[in-house]
Amino acid sequence: MFIIKYKKIFFALAIILVGGSLVTMIVKGFKVGVDFTGGSVLEVAYDVRPSTELIKGYILPLRPDAQIQEVGANDVMIRTEPIDQATKDTLLSALAFDGAQATEKRFNTIGPSVGKELRSKAVLSVILVSLAIILFIAFAFRKVAKPISSWVYGLIAIVVLVHDVMIPAGFFAFFGLQVDTLFVVGLLTILGVSINDTIVVFDRIRENLATNEKKHIKEDFAHTVGKSISQTFVRSIMTSVTVLIALAALYLFGPEATRNLSIAMFLGMFFGTYSSIFIASPLLVVWNDYKMKRAGK
Repeated sequence: MFIIKYKKIFFALAIILVGGSLVTMIVKGFKVGVDFTGGSVLEVAYDVRPSTELIKGYILPLRPDAQIQEVGANDVMIRTEPIDQATKDTLLSALAFDGAQATEKRFNTIGPSVGKELRSKAVLSVILVSLAIILFIAFAFRKVAKPISSWVYGLIAIVVLVHDVMIPAGFFAFFGLQVDTLFVVGLLTILGVSINDTIVVFDRIRENLATNEKKHIKEDFAHTVGKSISQTFVRSIMTSVTVLIALAALYLFGPEATRNLSIAMFLGMFFGTYSSIFIASPLLVVWNDYKMKRAGK
C-alpha cells in the first residue's frame, strides 16, 4: 500500500509538526488558567445578558487581568487573580450597570497551592494513562511474538499518542489559548479515543499474522501491514469523520465554556486518526526492518 511505500514522507510531516509544537511550547509557553495558577472565579446571572464587550468596558478598568466568559443562556463568569470580599463587591456593583440585574451565583478562590496540586495531578494522570495503555496492549498482544514482540506494539502506541497530544498542546501555546482542567480532560479523552484506531489496525495485523501462520502463507511483514491498513482504512476514516463533525458543531454552536475543549479534541482526533494510519503501523515495519538488518537477514 502507498502508506508503507511513502512512509518517510508521513514520518517527516509528523516530525515537523511535533518539533514545531515543542519549540512553540518552549518559546511561548502556555496561558495557564486559574485552575492551575490560583485565583478567583465570580459567576453572575442576568435577566437579559449584555454583550461581552459591554461588560469588559466596565470590568477591565477595575481588573485588567479579568477573563470574561459567557456561560449558559444568561450567565457570565469572571476569572481573576485572587481577590477579597471588598473587591468582589466592587465587581458586582460594576456588573449592575445601567440598571441591569446581576445576581451572584458563585464565588470561590483557589489558592496557589491548590492550583499547583491540580497541575501535578494533571501531569500524573496523563502519565498513568499512558502506562496503563502500554500494559494493556502488551497483555492483549501477548501471543504475538513474530516477527515483533508484543511490548513493541505498546511502545509504538505511546509514541503516536505523544504525537497526538503534542500537536494540540503546541496549537494552544501558539495561539495563546487558555490551558485549564477542561484542556486536561481533552488530552485524556484524546489518549483514549486516539488509541482506539491504532489498536484496530494493530489487531487486524495480529489477525492476518495468525492467518498466515495457520495457513502456512509466507508473506512479507510490510505487505501484511499494508494489507491490514487497507482493510481498516475506510472504517477508521468514517468513524473519525463522524466524531469530527460532532466536535465542529460543538465549537460552532456550543457554549463558550466548552470551546477550548472542542478545539483540543478536534485537533487530537484529527491528528490521532492520521497517526494511527500513517505513523503507527509503518513504524512496525521500520522496527522489523531494523531488527532484520541487525540479524543480518
